[in-house]
Amino acid sequence: MEEVKVNQNGQCECASLPRLGSPAPKFEAVTTMGVVKLEDFKGSWLLLFSHPADFTPVCTTEFMAFAEIQDTLRERNVELMGLSIDSVYSHIAWVRNVQEKTGVKINFPIIADLNKEVATLYGMIMPGESKTETSRCVFVIDPEGIIRAMIYYPLTTGRNTQEIIRLIDALQTSDKHGVATPANWQPGEQVIVSPPSTAEMAEERVGQGYQCVDWYFCKKDL
Repeated sequence: MEEVKVNQNGQCECASLPRLGSPAPKFEAVTTMGVVKLEDFKGSWLLLFSHPADFTPVCTTEFMAFAEIQDTLRERNVELMGLSIDSVYSHIAWVRNVQEKTGVKINFPIIADLNKEVATLYGMIMPGESKTETSRCVFVIDPEGIIRAMIYYPLTTGRNTQEIIRLIDALQTSDKHGVATPANWQPGEQVIVSPPSTAEMAEERVGQGYQCVDWYFCKKDL
């Protein structure tokens, strides 16, 4: 696959970026835990995230933070996988260094994407920020291989892993109960009931026992 190209206007001449609700681009890649394919994760959720480079301070804090929530994610049937365009040898040296210096062990695979194939498929390279490093991207892929969420952070800003856990909880709650979740929602709080789609349903909604601000905005306990 060709490297990302930039035209005279500074615009990316690359493949279409992934879209929410679409199948995640398939790949087969070398990682710190051997060759891995997207299909290997079918039946579980996958959190695929990229970082700019090994042996950098913000990325180090992020990998430690992801390692700390790995068990929490697995309780939710979520697997972790990192990526940057460094070599597999650089990845191995870095995770060994992190464990030596901090005591934190990285127990999830990291893709060595030297030819930028996976990074290009997932739109992880932002030429406006860097032509040689992947941005801080997060892709939440469900057990059927569908992209359910995407988050992009600038190179200067480390991610909030607790928000990522909250996002997973919200997606799984919506799938299980057919509801939506309000701003700042946390597990155990009320959820939002889908708005009625007809005038007759709107009339019925008021007497259905929900906590309603109005006919279109109702909450309930699970």
